[in-house]
Amino acid sequence: MARLAEPRYGLARVLSKRGLCSRAQAEEWIRQARVRVNGKLVRDPEFPVAPVRDIVELDGYEVSVSVPVHVMLNKPRGLVTTARDERGRDTVYRCFEGASLNGAPLPWMAPVGRLDKASEGLLLFSNDTSWAARICDPETGPEKTYRVQVDLIPDEALLKALCVGLMVDGEHLRVVSASLLQKGQKNAWVEIVLDEGRNRHIRRLLQAFGVNVLRLVRTAIGGLALGDLPKGQWRQLNMDDLHKLG
Repeated sequence: MARLAEPRYGLARVLSKRGLCSRAQAEEWIRQARVRVNGKLVRDPEFPVAPVRDIVELDGYEVSVSVPVHVMLNKPRGLVTTARDERGRDTVYRCFEGASLNGAPLPWMAPVGRLDKASEGLLLFSNDTSWAARICDPETGPEKTYRVQVDLIPDEALLKALCVGLMVDGEHLRVVSASLLQKGQKNAWVEIVLDEGRNRHIRRLLQAFGVNVLRLVRTAIGGLALGDLPKGQWRQLNMDDLHKLG
């Protein structure tokens, strides 16, 4: 029986999958002539590589598969969820500057999902792309819980309407549940649960009902709660945390 050939993937993808960097960063390194495959200098990010058989080196050092790392961050308001921002805005990676884990520098980690610049709270990061894909899958991933401050006192009819949802810019937006947590004279805090996360999902849906968001904080993903993790701080997830995420 003929031996099956090992699948080949683009060099930039192989580097990013090994948890070393983002795809964009890998492409930049390759074009800077810093990467070799089996001793040969390669400048093409799409150069085909057999991950098991081929030896990939960066700056003369072999690039091995990183140990999976999963962390949670309490994202502050005002940071964008990206590695580099073309407009020069501060990104969530500012929170990891100079960080180490067990005495070694943190590996490259990508955000698992997103929070927009004005949003706060629980944001996951990992170098395990397969795990991240499972968490973000709208069919099988965990629900996400938010505390949202709005500029009015919502009645029961509005809370039920959010669960039914409506069409916004060609997308049907809805929530799993919406409940009143606390109310003041002119505004209130509402707990909202989503089972999917479209771009600016909660803000767009509430705006369609004439409601403005004053503050939005993600407090939990599945059974993993933000807890008392300080703003701008992070911690590694343990096995119990990972089980809470499903």
